[in-house]
Amino acid sequence: MRHELKLFKALSDETRLNIVEFLLDGEKCVCEIFPHVKRTQSTVSFQLGKLEEWKILSSRREGKKIFYKIANSRVKMLLKDVGG
Repeated sequence: MRHELKLFKALSDETRLNIVEFLLDGEKCVCEIFPHVKRTQSTVSFQLGKLEEWKILSSRREGKKIFYKIANSRVKMLLKDVGG
């Protein structure tokens, strides 16, 4: 249960939730994420770092671009259950 509590806490922030919901349909570049969530790039980068630290997201670098995707399958299931 403790793991689920941490997950809910991580997703209780509106910006983090919007980021994760945006990534439900697949990997995205930071350059696509920050305009979608309507926050500054620095705010989004900070929240992406937190989500990656908490093992909710993973990232990969391709040249100068960084791509993020959902790394935790429980997050996908949770959000699809809640949203559907």
